[in-house]
Amino acid sequence: MTASPNPLPAHPTGGDVIPLGEATRAWFAISLQTFGGPAGQIAVMQHKLVDEKRWIGQQRFLHALNYCTLLPGPEAQQLAIYTGWLLNGTRGGLIAGSLFVLPGVVALLALSAIYVRFGGTGAVTAIFAGLAPAVIAIVVGAVHKISKRALNHTALITIAVGAFVALTLFAVPFPLVVLASAIVGWLLGRLVPDLGKGGGHAAKDDGPPPLISDDALHHELPSKRRSFAIVAIAGVLWFAPVAAFAAFVSSTPVFVDQGLFFSGAAVVTFGGAYAVLSYVAQQAVEVYGWLAPGEMVRGLALAETTPGPLIMVVQFVAFVGAYRNPGSFDPWVAAVLASLLVTWVTFVPCFLFVLLGAPYVERLRHNRHLSSALTGVTAAVVGVIANLAVFFALHTLFDRSREVGDGPVDLDVPVLSSWDPLAFGITGIALLAIFWRGWSPLRTLGLCAALGVVGYALGLAS
Repeated sequence: MTASPNPLPAHPTGGDVIPLGEATRAWFAISLQTFGGPAGQIAVMQHKLVDEKRWIGQQRFLHALNYCTLLPGPEAQQLAIYTGWLLNGTRGGLIAGSLFVLPGVVALLALSAIYVRFGGTGAVTAIFAGLAPAVIAIVVGAVHKISKRALNHTALITIAVGAFVALTLFAVPFPLVVLASAIVGWLLGRLVPDLGKGGGHAAKDDGPPPLISDDALHHELPSKRRSFAIVAIAGVLWFAPVAAFAAFVSSTPVFVDQGLFFSGAAVVTFGGAYAVLSYVAQQAVEVYGWLAPGEMVRGLALAETTPGPLIMVVQFVAFVGAYRNPGSFDPWVAAVLASLLVTWVTFVPCFLFVLLGAPYVERLRHNRHLSSALTGVTAAVVGVIANLAVFFALHTLFDRSREVGDGPVDLDVPVLSSWDPLAFGITGIALLAIFWRGWSPLRTLGLCAALGVVGYALGLAS
């Protein structure tokens, strides 16, 4: 008789489905492989937990994923929290979710410091001359992938186009676009019962049989007492650091501004990082002045090269913004504090949403009206990401732009004479690599960085 490749103890201690130490080691291994955006991150968890370890069945894994897609925030990290909760309860969820983002936090903190210190040097300029155009192609690829999954009805295409027009031509605030799309999706769901059907996550088969039955996985009965405790604890943890800066730091508003802004952004990030980045870029550049227009795309390029959720780019925004507005702090100290603060307020809500909602997941999963509303939001996300692609292209492919306004219209258009031939060329190559050759974002970034260095050496990059 052949032994199981992943034997489990007959009686796990502490109420854990599997030993907490073994689960922690598995989550740490997963955290080092979370490149390639949410699709790649979910695939890593699928391979490790479903196929290799066989700790959870395919359908239960997809059940958890379906719930996480309903939440604001990075669905892959929330899936890690949810799965960790199934295996080891609240401790497991906290460990899984924290380890999932930790390598990315450390890596992007280091890259942000390198950018601030050496961003004006020739070598770094050369690398970013290639990375920025690559990001345009990566975002266009994201629009293509999401649209194929989300826009399976003419009404949904209309919502996507409407979201793009509202953001691009009329500068409608991002939260209003999300709210309007949810309302329209809910209304359409009443008129078109099959709206959005087929747009979710599905499996071709049930995958390998799990070593742990569904009945043995962690579960809790929903209760008002439990829900109140989670909301109270998470609420205090979420806002206590922001309150501390508000009470004890008066020399610069950057910490409170960033803490409040990114706390708000954390609850409107339906559809993943790309969806909210248009909103973040517009606010960070035009309202708060934390970044120059071209720097948001550079931060996204750095975030694409690190493990963990892509929304980690907000850490770069905070680092650069605080470095330039340190008040009485040393600029480096301010940058690190702001970076950690923004990371905290961005990811604490993920734990709140998952741990609070997990006991109710079956009820939420079968709520047709809620599903219709989120179908509308998902459709709008396509238009939101397309707007992000336009924003990045405008500030990467052209050196200058001008604002055109007439009544409600508020549009930035490029100055055509300021076009950058190197950026256009590398963008074209990146698009070919992604759409023709099927390259991953990380591989495409590597190629384009090399092309940027070559172009700089030939005197083609400014």
